[in-house]
Order: sequence, then structure tokens, then C-alpha cells
Amino acid sequence: MGLNKIILVVLFFCFGVVTSAQTAHIKGVILDKNNQPVANANVSCQNNGVQSNVNGFYILTVPANQKVVVVFSHVSLKKATVAVTLKPDEDYEFNLVMNDKDEQMGEVVVTVNNKKRVQGITTIEPATIRKIPGANAGVENILKSLPGVNSNNELSTQYAVRGGNYDENLVYVNEIEVYRPFLIRSGQQEGLSFTNTDLVQNVDFSAGGFQAKYGDKLSSVLDITYRTPTQFGAVAEASFLGASVAVDAVSKNGKWSEVSGIRYRNNSLLVNSQETQSNYTPTFADFQTNVNFKPSDKLEFSFLGNISSNDYKYQPLTRQTNFGTIDDPMALLIYYEGQEKDKYTTVFGAVKTTYTPSKNATYKLIASAYHTQEQEYYDILAQYRLGEVDANLGSENFGDVKFTRAIGGQLNHARNDLDALIVNAELKGIHNWKKNQFEWGAKFTRESIRDRVIEWEVIDSAGFSINPPKILLKNDQPYTPYTGPLVPYQNVRATNFVDINRFSSYVQWSRKGYIGNNEIWMNAGVRSQNWTVSGDGITSSTQFTFSPRAQFSLKPNWNKDMFFRLSGGLYHQPPSYRELRDANGVVQADVKAQQSIHIVLSNDYSFKMWDRPFKMVSEIYYKSLTDVNPYTLDNVRIRYAAANNAKAYAQGFDFRLNGEFVPGTESWFSFGYLKTEENIDNKGFISRPTDQRLKFALLFQDYMPKIPSIKLYLNLVYNTGLPGGSPSYADPYLYQNRLRDYRRADVGFSKVLIDEQNPSTKRWLQPFKELAIGLEIFNLFDNQNAITNTWVRDVYSKNQYAIPNYMTTRVFNVKVNMRF
Repeated sequence: MGLNKIILVVLFFCFGVVTSAQTAHIKGVILDKNNQPVANANVSCQNNGVQSNVNGFYILTVPANQKVVVVFSHVSLKKATVAVTLKPDEDYEFNLVMNDKDEQMGEVVVTVNNKKRVQGITTIEPATIRKIPGANAGVENILKSLPGVNSNNELSTQYAVRGGNYDENLVYVNEIEVYRPFLIRSGQQEGLSFTNTDLVQNVDFSAGGFQAKYGDKLSSVLDITYRTPTQFGAVAEASFLGASVAVDAVSKNGKWSEVSGIRYRNNSLLVNSQETQSNYTPTFADFQTNVNFKPSDKLEFSFLGNISSNDYKYQPLTRQTNFGTIDDPMALLIYYEGQEKDKYTTVFGAVKTTYTPSKNATYKLIASAYHTQEQEYYDILAQYRLGEVDANLGSENFGDVKFTRAIGGQLNHARNDLDALIVNAELKGIHNWKKNQFEWGAKFTRESIRDRVIEWEVIDSAGFSINPPKILLKNDQPYTPYTGPLVPYQNVRATNFVDINRFSSYVQWSRKGYIGNNEIWMNAGVRSQNWTVSGDGITSSTQFTFSPRAQFSLKPNWNKDMFFRLSGGLYHQPPSYRELRDANGVVQADVKAQQSIHIVLSNDYSFKMWDRPFKMVSEIYYKSLTDVNPYTLDNVRIRYAAANNAKAYAQGFDFRLNGEFVPGTESWFSFGYLKTEENIDNKGFISRPTDQRLKFALLFQDYMPKIPSIKLYLNLVYNTGLPGGSPSYADPYLYQNRLRDYRRADVGFSKVLIDEQNPSTKRWLQPFKELAIGLEIFNLFDNQNAITNTWVRDVYSKNQYAIPNYMTTRVFNVKVNMRF
């Protein structure tokens, strides 16, 4: 995009000057009966016509405020026609499946009843997810480019939404809630996200103010649907980071279908770029399958299964981190002994039955089970030197430590084991009556947790063992011999056998109506949950929550395609096992549900610029939180106080502009402002661990006009720094420093060698329907981004230094994509 176009965009936002004509647009994707894109299909209306591109995509300008007939034709397929009535500047999405037997005719009177637009849901195309580069490519990688979604850890698939933490996000696959492992401490241990992008059909995301039918979390909903294939096919990908294969299969009678995928990942390429030199041998692998059986039009069965194994072996060797200022440069040198061996094995299975007795009623019965076995074993001795660096450019020892301020050692030990079994049974119903829709559901969940925690840490500084800060013993060595006990600086030992039974339900009502000539959509509903915590040595505790929620959407009868939404309600998050366990590993069964009042006011505006469709979405939100359970955040590990001794708030503004900056491709720009603070024990408000004030993101797709087979994908994120945390057991009110800003750009280049429009004449290439090779550059500008701080004590000045733990540097990756 040239400078002139950029100036036009700036002027557009500054002055809001938009020209509008009495036209509208119909766009979409044309597929054949095998669900494959139809290229070069003719789409015409009156004297105007276009052709679909290689992806089957088309966009056609049609007259507004009148009934017009749009004709679809192709040399090898039967003609299809549809009559539409659109409003000025309106964009209507119409996806068509053309067949080779019968002509199709239909009529659509369009009044912007797009359900996802009404609900304020962001939809992401699976093709975009697969193409955009990232150190952890996938659904979560794309989410981090949206406003209100923050993360400064490229090795992690976890994300924080509008001031919440990683545990406050709902994730559904085929309407089945999925879970993340309990013990994972750092992003490099995660391996694979649950979602296999090779199997995905739809991705919907809501950052707040969501409806009652979604579960009991405080921040967001990610709703993913796996595809139901219509013919045999296969895709494969291989890169320096791993490989994946997915296969689609369909029975001859079409009643059975199945899509399965297997993945392998190795993060060595990324981890070896960090400052800590190590021997790193991880193995992350999983297998997923989605099987569907449809014996009749009214009845359908499906099974979703997943087996995942993450073996993480880590042996750190050395580390040197330079920090400080130009006038006072310093360095931390660490020499390690020992290793870490972690293993996470999960098995997940779910069966869903869908019964549709009539077009006005649908019933769903869902049963699922999730079993995880996790172990976290490590013994790592870190011996460090903290010193001043020789900054004299003419010195032979330039860059070396010339004066040591502190020496010491730190020995960390853990033998943590966890076994969790979570089973669910849910019944849901949907009923349509005139212009009303009623939805209801009831769910039972049983969580059985078997957990053993053994962690201790011994700290030695200048030859003296450091006692825990909570133990105040007289120590004036070396003048007087020390006779007190030698105890670890931290020591956590606990064994918990916990059972949690949950009963939850919801009911909601939706209706479309009019106020004059303005269209409105209303939704109101309530959720409730009753849960009981019990176990060995635990006094049983039962609690109940009630959560009303509502949404109101308005489409004014204006020439401009403008849409307004007001949503919110009372949201609760009943505590999970992790939220019940305090810093000493002891379960506190009487922890209450955190609650939050959400208010979200949003607007989206669809318009044309450069004769191409664009959409601008802006949202203002406010959350008032009570009964807050404070926590500390170390990489991706969250440790709760297991006490409802705080209140908090989150407020902000999100903005997103997306559209065809380059014809035929979707790109977007995001901006977010967030402020979230908490008040613990009435000491005053301080920043929460996720208080990331400003966020900018750009996701851009492009191709060479004269060589469209060469494509470019750019993923750029800038976040202001998160709070840097505090030393163990320290008062967080005394440590309110922030990490440096997070800046990252990932870029990918792809060359499409073969596709359906450019088949190969070479025999060995003929089995491929598509073949592409790509180069990815992660962290293009080689920025030093920090995730946490390491706290080191200076025995001379008695100060504690926050040494940043930096993430990955610039990394190159090559990958190959194949479709059969």
C-alpha cells in the first residue's frame, strides 16, 4: 500500500468523510458439491458482472433498495439464481454450493440478520489461521493480533483478555469444553495447543459481554467447530519445528465421515535462541479425530477424541544477561547443574447426539471425559555472579565482568504429581417460535483431583544460607555463631484428594423486532451453578451463583451500514482446583466465586474504500470485580492466594479495522487501551499482573501482482510492558516496576508451486492438488522481549536487582505445505 493510500486512510479516520452511493455488495465463496472452491464462476446482476477467484471468492456490486436477481454460472455446473433486497452500502455474505444436476433458485430479503454480527462475535477464517506466521502458529497466534487480547510470550498459546488471566477464558470445540494442563510453568513446556488447525472449519471469538449459553468464566469465549468432510482428502505440513498430517474420509453412502490429524512438534529451534544455553530434548505429539454418523436427516452422532503426550527434558548449562544503563552496565552470569523432566499425558473423548424432530426444535446430548496425568520433576542448581561490566571499548576485557558485587547459589527441587479426571454430561435444547428463539441447557460435571506437591528452594548468598523472610531469627554472623535451624527459603509440601461436583444450567431468549424502521435484536438469559468441594481432610463446602445477562443490538435505518450493541450482566467464575489451592499447596474449600459486572458498548461500521469492503469495529468496556482471588504470574504459571480478599476493575477501549487492503485478501489493524487494578485487603489500588496498557497489532496479507503465486504474510504486535512482579513472599505493593515493551514482528513468504489453477505436468508432482514452500522469520527485528524477572540480591548494597528473562531472538524456519 503506497504513501498516498496511507494518507487517505489517515484522513478518513480524522475527518470521517465517507461517500455513499445507493449500492450494496453481495460477496461470498462458491463451492462445488465436494466442498472445493469453484474458480472462474460468473456472477452477474443486470449489466454488472465479476468472476470468482482461485479460492472461489467473489464480490459484486448491486443496486440497493430494490429486488434484484443475481445469477451464478459456470461452464461445468448448473446455473443458480438468487433474488436479494439490500440496503445502501450493505455487505451481505452469500455462500453458494453449485451442483451439476439441478438448477437452483431462491430469494433472500436481507435485513442484516447476521447472527454473529448481532452477538458481537469475531469470526476468523481457517485459511488465515494456517497461513499467518508465528512461533506458535495456530488459532491462539491469530487471537493475539485482536484488540483486547494480550500476551508477551511467543512460546505460549495462553492469552489474557481485557485484564483477565489465562484461567478466565472458555474454549469449546464442537460445543464441548476443553481444558489446559494444570502444572505447566512456562510456555516452552506447552508444546501443542489442543486445537488442531488442520481440522478447523469455523472459529468464533467473543472478548466479553457474551450470552448466558456460554459457561462460567470472566473474560472470553473461543468457540471452534471442526469440519465435516464431503470427500477424501489429505493435507500435510513439515518444518524445522515439526510436522502434521490430516486426513478426510467419507463412506460411500455419505452417512459416515471422519477427519483425523496427527501432529509432532519440537521447540528446540526456538529455545536454543534464548540466552540460557541448554540441552533440550522435548517431544510433543498428539492425535485427534472427529467422527460423524448421520443415519437420518433428524438424527446425528459425533465423536471427538484426543490423545496428547508432552515429554519435556531440559538441562540448562549457562546464562549471561547484560542489563543496567550505559553509565552503570551490569551482568548476571549463571552456571547450572542438574536437569528437569516433565511429562504431561492427556486423553479426551466426547460423544454428541443431535436430534432435530422438526425445523423448530433441536436437542443435543453431550457426554465427555478428560483425564490428565502430569509430573514435574527437577533438581537444578544455579550458581551466579552479579557484577559490573567493563564498558571501555579499548579494553582487552571489554564486555567481561570486572568487579563482582554478589555471588551465590540457588537450588530448586520439585516432585509434583497430579492425576485429574473430569467428566461431563449435558442436555441442551433450541426452540423457535414465530420470531422468538428459546435455548436452555443443564450440565453435570465431576472433577476428581489427586495432587502431590513437593517443592523447596535453598538460597545461598556469599556463603550464607538465606532464611525464609517469614522466619525472623537473630543472625549477626560472623561475629556471633548462628545456632538457628537451617531451613529452605521456600518449602511447599501438600497432598490433596479433592472431588468437586458441579450442577449448572441456563435459559435464554432471543427475538428480532423493529422500532419504527430500525431493526433491533434482543437477548436475555440467566445462568446458575451449584458446586460442592469435598475430599480427604477437607470440610465440605457448597455454594451457589446466579448470573443474569443481556444483549441489545440496533441497526438504524440509515444509508450507512451502522450497527450498535449494548451487552453485559453479572458474570461469575466458580473456583477451579487451581484457584482453591493456596501458596502452601493447601486446598481452601470455602473460596467463593469471583464475580464481575460487565458493560460493553460497541459499534461496527461496514463501508467501501478503494471500491473494496471494509469494516471498523470499536468497543468501550468496563468491568467491576468483587470477591477477587489475587494471584501471582510467573511465565504461564498462576498461583492463587485462595482468598477472596480483593476487589478490582478493568476498563478500556478496543478498535479494529479489517478489510481488503490488498484485493482478494483480508488484513486488519488493531488498537487496544486497557487499565486494570486491584485493591488487596484495602491497601489501595495497584496494577494487576495483566495490566498491559496499550496494544497495537497488524496482520497483513499481500502478493506480487505480476506473480500472484508469491505471497507475503506479516504478523506484527506491540504491547507496553507488563508489571514486573516481585520476589517470593515480598509485598507486591513495594514492587511496581514494569517490564520493557514487547515488540515482535513475524513475517512469512510463500511460493505456491502447484494448485488447481496451475497443475504440474511432471509425473511425480501430479498426486498433489497443492504444493507450496515457505520461509518464515520469527522476531524479524531481533527485539529483546522479557517475560519475567529473576531477583538477585546484592550483599554489599542489600538491594534486589530485577534481571529480565528474555524470550527468543531472531529465528528462521522453512516449511512445506501439501494437499492431496
